Amino acid sequence: MVLCLLAAGTLLLGYLNKARCTGPSFDEWGRSGPNYQERSYADVCYSDIQNLWIGRDIDRHVFPYVHGGIDSDGSLYGGVVEYPVLTGLLIWLGAFFVHTDAGFLLASALLMAPFGLAVAWWLGRLSRWRALLWALGPPLVFYAFHNWDLPVVACAVAAVYVMHRNDPPPDRAALRRRATWAGVLLGLGFAVKIYPAIFVLPLALYVLTSGSGRDWRGAARVVGAAAGTAVLVNVPFMIAGFEGWLASFEFQSRRQVDLSTNSIWFWGFRQWAGSDSFQDAMGIISPALVLLSFAIACWAGWWLRSRTGTFPWVQVSAAMLCGFLLLHKVHSPQYTLWLLPFFALVHVRWGWIVAYLLADAAMYVGVFRWLHLITSGESSGIYDGFTAQALMIGVWGRAALLVGLFIAFLSARSAVDPPPRAPSPVPREAGAL
Repeated sequence: MVLCLLAAGTLLLGYLNKARCTGPSFDEWGRSGPNYQERSYADVCYSDIQNLWIGRDIDRHVFPYVHGGIDSDGSLYGGVVEYPVLTGLLIWLGAFFVHTDAGFLLASALLMAPFGLAVAWWLGRLSRWRALLWALGPPLVFYAFHNWDLPVVACAVAAVYVMHRNDPPPDRAALRRRATWAGVLLGLGFAVKIYPAIFVLPLALYVLTSGSGRDWRGAARVVGAAAGTAVLVNVPFMIAGFEGWLASFEFQSRRQVDLSTNSIWFWGFRQWAGSDSFQDAMGIISPALVLLSFAIACWAGWWLRSRTGTFPWVQVSAAMLCGFLLLHKVHSPQYTLWLLPFFALVHVRWGWIVAYLLADAAMYVGVFRWLHLITSGESSGIYDGFTAQALMIGVWGRAALLVGLFIAFLSARSAVDPPPRAPSPVPREAGAL
């Protein structure tokens, strides 16, 4: 309860930070004024929630996906949003009774705050005091209401909680039941923001190798539960409006490597970002490297299992997420919320955590202050002031730390692992000094 109260205070600070961009006046579309865009960058209070009030028919209260699609230029229309269906449904609910971007931000915050509190509760039960990293973490202030990410984080953490909320299951049947429910939660996570689906493989490998022999049936149940849940959630939207449903996935597949993606591919190769050949290459290179990082993480987990007897599925999941964040062509700022629970769930050294949070803060403040310099016509080069320098420190510092964390997560003990046993004392021989 203490963790939940602390998290509630942090969530309130997160809302107040974003609410600085709302009002005091509103135009005929419910957009805050005056100078909404300039204020959102200059005051570092930008949020996708407020920004997308206009442009996706959210302000018109159009039910998502059913009547929409995507134009040849990549523009979405007819209520389609660029997110999976459960996030689209959450967006529609947040806009249902409101008529301004300020009301939309508040309603969305009220809808998502319980998920943030639930994460604090589950992490507290799993990792005790380390859950303060979530409840009091600066990323919760920066990103809790930056986008619609609290529900998907809740799905991922809930899956770990279902698996390890008490002592390990006493038999294979109990483990299968827990893992099946965890698979359902990861499938729901896919229907919210995709990324929890990558944890299905390490969970299945954990079930496969637990106990004596190989539990192929249990592993298959995990995969089937996750896939079946994702399909069941998506099918009604596919039937109601297949073109609109498909458009959300097509939008992401067409997404270019540009400033909005904020990934190493843009910052390292932005001089080529306008080239079609570069964009086509990124469509192959980025996912291929992401999949390679997944394979390396799972292989490392399999090797560790041969030494410890247990497949470290939580640590492998954390490492896979590091590979995704580093190598995917999109690295939105709020993705830090995805990684933050793993700092509580895996006992990595505090230096890694502090360094990553500092780099993330530098990136967060730096990118919006840098955008303010660009939109206001001021000098924004790397030699023109600390703003661009802080942004580069954040971007590349965070990238280097993700490489290190990939290894650190795999070599660390998780909060759900049994504590290491102290070595038994060696009895002295008679007459020994």
